[in-house]
Amino acid sequence: MTTAPDAGAAPSTRVRAVVGVLVAFELFSGFVQGTDAPLLPAVKDEWGVSAAGAQWFITVHLLAAAVSVPVLGRLGDLCGHRRLLRIGLGCVTAGTLLVFLAPTYTVALVGRALMGAIGSLLALEIGLVRGRLDASGARRAIGLLVAALTLGSLLGHALSGALLGIFGGVRVVFAALAALGLVCTALAWWCVPESGPRGAGRMDWAGAVLLGLALVVLLGAMSRADAWGAASPRLAGALLLAAVLGWAWLRVQLARPDALVDVRAMARRALAPHYAAGFVLGAVLLAGQSVAVMFLAAEPAEGGYGFGLAVWQIGLWSLIPSVLGLVASALAPAIGARIGYRRMLVSAFALMAIGHAGLILAHADLALFVVAYSVAGFGIGLSQGGLPTVIAEGSAHDRTASATAAFSTLKTLGGGMAGAGASVILGALVVGVSDTPSLTAYLTLWGLGVAACTVAAALQTRGGRETPAAVADRPGRGTKSASGK
Repeated sequence: MTTAPDAGAAPSTRVRAVVGVLVAFELFSGFVQGTDAPLLPAVKDEWGVSAAGAQWFITVHLLAAAVSVPVLGRLGDLCGHRRLLRIGLGCVTAGTLLVFLAPTYTVALVGRALMGAIGSLLALEIGLVRGRLDASGARRAIGLLVAALTLGSLLGHALSGALLGIFGGVRVVFAALAALGLVCTALAWWCVPESGPRGAGRMDWAGAVLLGLALVVLLGAMSRADAWGAASPRLAGALLLAAVLGWAWLRVQLARPDALVDVRAMARRALAPHYAAGFVLGAVLLAGQSVAVMFLAAEPAEGGYGFGLAVWQIGLWSLIPSVLGLVASALAPAIGARIGYRRMLVSAFALMAIGHAGLILAHADLALFVVAYSVAGFGIGLSQGGLPTVIAEGSAHDRTASATAAFSTLKTLGGGMAGAGASVILGALVVGVSDTPSLTAYLTLWGLGVAACTVAAALQTRGGRETPAAVADRPGRGTKSASGK
């Protein structure tokens, strides 16, 4: 195992400056990911595919990210985080170029698969800064990276329509993204230092293949759950196959000393509650937002609920919780240093639970609805800024990127499974004999959100203490844990 950097050592000025370059990478990453959903109508028109076919533009990207993130994270720990950061950015750039040049929709989907590597950037960057900075410096850097990712996603979502208007088509938008990717790749090549000592061991390719197959089968089945139906034999068979593959992968991980994912470390009391909370965060962040948008757009005359907002109005109202989430992500290191990361994460998920309860109570009043949504958004921002930090600090230094990548994968799984579950509930609880979801469906989903966030908040009280270096790095706290104990 590699040794940790001295917590009292002053990081070099160059390394501090490099954090700014990494922040630029996360702005790019967030921007690319933020444009996905708004560009779907243009994708449908450009390649002449159906609405269901256009959805694969996102699904393929999601599947590729779920498979590539743990692999690239572990390779970063073994071969160098900078090297894999360059490879990841190169794959994203090649993918955007392929979408721009794609003669057919199938080729465009291949490009989208290459772009899945973008999900690994944050894990590799966290591994890099943890290997180069002391504990407090790494915390501030992680907070900035998460805030930049959030800001980039917000800008991508808000500006995607304007980009289509300016560039005149979805292909040219991807050409512009490819140009940004080339700039980022060049910066990674010339301006980013390597992260320091590398981990020992070999790459677990058998574990990578088994995990990739299990994730593809599971997320693929979840994406088709609404079309197949909850009682479909195909869905049941796919879920059973995913479970068998997952069990085989777990056996391989427990038997190998150089496993792709350190399952035993993830199961420790110090980390397991945070990984479980990552799954809940993914469900609320990736699936919950789409449910809220659907409710804001729903016409009261059709289902007796909703606000009938236009797309631009939804974007305007959604800006408030998004900005609050961005602010919370940026403030997370300071808040964690003040009250302890454990207390901060308990508060974050408590705010998310309160926000979801507020959505239930305020579903008939737009202003109160947005207030409740904003409370949840602030909690989401705190959890996004805090969870990667506590997981990185609780992991071995030669496992930082792979541990953070496992968290990202769980977050993706949470979003995918919650999205599929939400589709089933919205399709089952309808108004009369129509296909319009009933108010009960939305209230049920928000009630489940309250329950999940409450459980996640309770779990955070069971999380482990900080590393000694991190505790020592907090002025005026002595030996008191940042968890609040």
